[in-house]
Amino acid sequence: ARINLGAGLLDAVTLTPGVYTFGTDVNLNGDITFAGSAEDIFIIQTTGNLLQAAGKQVILSGGAKAENIFWQVAGQVTVGAGSHMDGVLLVKTAVTFVTGSSLNGRVLAQTACNLQSATITA
Repeated sequence: ARINLGAGLLDAVTLTPGVYTFGTDVNLNGDITFAGSAEDIFIIQTTGNLLQAAGKQVILSGGAKAENIFWQVAGQVTVGAGSHMDGVLLVKTAVTFVTGSSLNGRVLAQTACNLQSATITA
């Protein structure tokens, strides 16, 4: 497992298959690329929140699939305005998709899923 990569501040990074564990909030301040094959699994776990800045993208390369990316979040998730997220969101509290944001994947939230003119594709 990779622990506290970038102290939770991810800015234009490429992630390879495996488990990423954070004891902090995870801030996607740049475009994040998942590089792997169609069979590879990515797991991102945080005890805090997942915050994706406005206008940022999750990019899949090398055949990586959204259905094989798992975001396990103990706090809440915010997908910023105009941002795109890929993967399965497993969230203890609330998920908010700000206006113009999108998700290719699924949302399973224990408390709430708030959509502000957002698009979700399974």
